[in-house]
Amino acid sequence: MVAVIKTGRSMRRIFHYNENKVSTGDALCIGQGNYPADHDQLSSALKINLLLRQLELNENVKRGSVHISLNFHPSEKDLTAEKLMRIASEYMAGIGFEGQPYLVYQHHDAAHPHIHIISIKVGPDGKRIDMQNIGRNQSEAVRKKIEQDFILIKAQGREKQIAENLLPIGAQAVKYGKIQSKKAISQVLDFVINTYQYKSLPQLNAVLNLYNVKADNGSENSRILKNGGLVYRILDADGMPIGVPIKASDFHNRPTLGFLEKKFQENILENPRPGIRIKNAVRTVLRSDKPSINELSQALEQQGIAMVKRFAQNGTLYGLTYVDHVSRQVCNGSELGKEFSAAAIVQCCRKEETEAYNAIFSDRAKLPKPITAIMELQDSLALKKQSIPLLEELITKLFEREFPGSNPGTDFKRKKKKRKRKGLSNN
Repeated sequence: MVAVIKTGRSMRRIFHYNENKVSTGDALCIGQGNYPADHDQLSSALKINLLLRQLELNENVKRGSVHISLNFHPSEKDLTAEKLMRIASEYMAGIGFEGQPYLVYQHHDAAHPHIHIISIKVGPDGKRIDMQNIGRNQSEAVRKKIEQDFILIKAQGREKQIAENLLPIGAQAVKYGKIQSKKAISQVLDFVINTYQYKSLPQLNAVLNLYNVKADNGSENSRILKNGGLVYRILDADGMPIGVPIKASDFHNRPTLGFLEKKFQENILENPRPGIRIKNAVRTVLRSDKPSINELSQALEQQGIAMVKRFAQNGTLYGLTYVDHVSRQVCNGSELGKEFSAAAIVQCCRKEETEAYNAIFSDRAKLPKPITAIMELQDSLALKKQSIPLLEELITKLFEREFPGSNPGTDFKRKKKKRKRKGLSNN
């Protein structure tokens, strides 16, 4: 069993994240602790209000929400709801939360069994619960005891492997038309905004774009940009906006530009030296071999790191953003150092002839359909060295004039009809 403990500033975000999973059938609320009634007799308002009222007993606690996930090995098949509740109860008691109100959700959106527990770090007497080193001390001890008491597969020695094989995000990629747009975007925002350490709007979008969502503050001279507004959009398979944009103020957690700017500053202060794991991963891959950029990206993905590429209009790679799904850090290449910038990575990686072709025509959605058809044919034939010359030849043939001469043939000339002049004879 692997336990992951997170604290946050917003209790509502964590609550609605789990409740939205329930509404879409991806999770089930299986129990509660220290509530006045069973979970199936409580409305959503009663569930969240009890937590919020107890949080208000100590206004000095800024990060009062607690979000815990208990992850089990994929081979564990006998984890019934009753057994999971007993595990959750023993775990909460072991870390000193036996008197705290908490809710337990069983999620079904990953390849491994796991539950989420949400609670607060303010006691009934208004005192703050000390969580300093709780993961290393109390959590580690109770984890080993639970593995022994419930005969679970031990995570000792394989904890890192299990953690890196977890799904990179607790939200599903948005597919336009599957569920209501606002609800789909909200599920992604509830998780990403309070989990990842982004320091700018482009870095936030590097994460959101992985799930077909974009935060848009408007184009130059637009009304949205002038008024400091922000809208959220759904992206299609080609990364293009689709559907009606939704204002940030329309969401329940109000992820407006002003709110995000505060998050940017908090994330900068929280981790002044980010990206240590990213640096080590990139250096290890480049040191072992001289991969292409695509091979480097694939090797990093196996370690839970997404390398988001940014291309200029002419197809040149000008920027890289690294998204670490394990440490939840988002870093630009230049932020990590010159050796991790796009220019340095291009120099260190092996150049493939097909990469120049892919870079120039990376955005197929903006190309004419005849060209994309040729490109798809080219891909299916797996052309290599002859690919670019063949493409140029086909495009030339496709768009050349059918009649090179300046005048069309006589067969295609329309005979001019003589106009009869008034009062005169054409004879």
